Amino acid sequence: MENYRILPEASVYFVTYSVVQWLPVLVSGDAMGIVADSLKHCHHAKGLRINGYVFMPTHIHAIVFHESHSSEALRRTLAAFRQFTGRALADFCAERMPPLFSRIFEEAAGEDRLRRFWQPSRHPVSIESERFWEQKLEYMHANPCRKGLVLYPEDWQFSSARFYAQGSDPHVAVPITQLDWH
Repeated sequence: MENYRILPEASVYFVTYSVVQWLPVLVSGDAMGIVADSLKHCHHAKGLRINGYVFMPTHIHAIVFHESHSSEALRRTLAAFRQFTGRALADFCAERMPPLFSRIFEEAAGEDRLRRFWQPSRHPVSIESERFWEQKLEYMHANPCRKGLVLYPEDWQFSSARFYAQGSDPHVAVPITQLDWH
């Protein structure tokens, strides 16, 4: 069982979702669009607030909270997001990726499912200070640079880095809700 959990005492979390065996599924606009559209849906229909994000080929990072600041509502919303995107991305892989991907998802499945897309851990880390938030936001935004995908964080299309660098971004894939630490 995962040691990291969403707890009642905290409402803002840094989460990571990684593809089983770190398969590079999130390499096309279509695959990343599934994640972005699901986050948009969760924002509009379920009260999820996304403070920052980055989609990498093998995983995603996000800083999230629920509009009510309820940790239980956040937990439920993230579970629904994870379940929907896992199914949709596994279906996407079955249609557009080599058969090996689907075979790996089936082999990773537990007794409670036919296939597993996301690794079991979400690794939620509560963010309780502005300084820690800045560290996580910087780490997240620098991820594409560390992996050699772009020179500057704001050049990565599927990230909130440009929003933070420019103060806005009309092309942001996911609605950003800023936090007021004062």
